[in-house]
Amino acid sequence: MAQYLLSIYQPDGDPPPPEVLEPIMRDLDALSQEMMDAGVWVFSAALHAPSAATVVRVRDGEALTTDGPFAEGKEHLGGFTVITAPDLDAALAWGRRLAAVITLPIEVRPLHGGPGD
Repeated sequence: MAQYLLSIYQPDGDPPPPEVLEPIMRDLDALSQEMMDAGVWVFSAALHAPSAATVVRVRDGEALTTDGPFAEGKEHLGGFTVITAPDLDAALAWGRRLAAVITLPIEVRPLHGGPGD
């Protein structure tokens, strides 16, 4: 079985109001539990806003840090889930379910060097 990263891309700005976000989070919790019960769930995490990021670069042997995200845009990586799946089609099926629950774009990408790779 290979591992896949399901990346959640969300728009910059404030989160939706509680009456919109609470049902999404409830459904996300249910889907996460279903993934766990199916034995595909490996790890999930939500990320702080891009403004909380720090970029480290090495130039001329010296590490330099800058505040803020590496790339700025209208959308950012807001969180992710790592799953195991027998193939891309199975991973995409979970990605479609996740996109339907949270109503945001999901990028499905295989992890290099994982189990079954």
